[in-house]
Amino acid sequence: MDTRIKLDVAVVQRLVAAQFPQWAGLPVQAVAEGGWNNLTFHLGTAMSVRLPSAERYVAQVEKEVRWLPVLAPQLPLPVPAPLGLGRPGEGYPWPWSVYGWIEGETAKPSRIADLTGFALDLADFLNALRAIDAADGPVAGLHNFHRGGDLQVYDAETRDAIEILSDEIDVMRITSIWDAALGSRWTDAPVWVHGDVTQGNLLVQKGKLSAVIDFGTCGTGDPACDLAIAWTLLDQPAREAFRNRVGLDADTWRRARGWCLWKALIVIAAEHDAHPAIADRHRVWIEKIVADHLEHG
Repeated sequence: MDTRIKLDVAVVQRLVAAQFPQWAGLPVQAVAEGGWNNLTFHLGTAMSVRLPSAERYVAQVEKEVRWLPVLAPQLPLPVPAPLGLGRPGEGYPWPWSVYGWIEGETAKPSRIADLTGFALDLADFLNALRAIDAADGPVAGLHNFHRGGDLQVYDAETRDAIEILSDEIDVMRITSIWDAALGSRWTDAPVWVHGDVTQGNLLVQKGKLSAVIDFGTCGTGDPACDLAIAWTLLDQPAREAFRNRVGLDADTWRRARGWCLWKALIVIAAEHDAHPAIADRHRVWIEKIVADHLEHG
């Protein structure tokens, strides 16, 4: 994995002043709950600056600037609005972007008033995203870490993690869930996927889902990758409501379990000694995945 760079406020101020002089006088401040793929800074009170944190995320910048204005009018919730595309400069090596700021807090369970209602709103958003014409959209690949693509690309990595964790997991059951995930393909026309439907990319206001952000891993293909939130955030009643509202078939849900299982396994394998609390959170995902597999097959 590429090493993530660090940036201070002064570099961002110089980039903005040199390339967007109309905003040169606005204060710049690091965002408190920033993401992983991008370093994010407030620009005044109504904008943000997003700069890729490593080279592997650079391809996402122009993709978002190209496609978000196409997607936004067709979606039921606000998504980021690009306002400017920046160039390398001031020692920063890659393109970067300026967006309108969207108010809201990340979707921690304690901030959500009604988890089932939240799940239904999220399902409606994903259904609307899938309904947008995807004929010319970006096909899954390295630019979005194969979200929407073939889960097989992570087979070796997943089986290595299963072997590493063989002393603490039910290897036969976990392997059977993984094999079931690999046992089908999306055979319909490609659809739009967000690619990273996680708590940090879902915003809430007054306890309700209010916006969806960070489309860096968006693309077109199989929607299964967008369903992992069912186990990473939702409880059982909300998960069932989400499943019913999304309306996708059992094979898609098996692949969705595979996407979530892959991420959980590789994180636990990497973090179980260094960061046990992180590993424990991902163990809970696996418990939910196993229970869901036993219930739905």
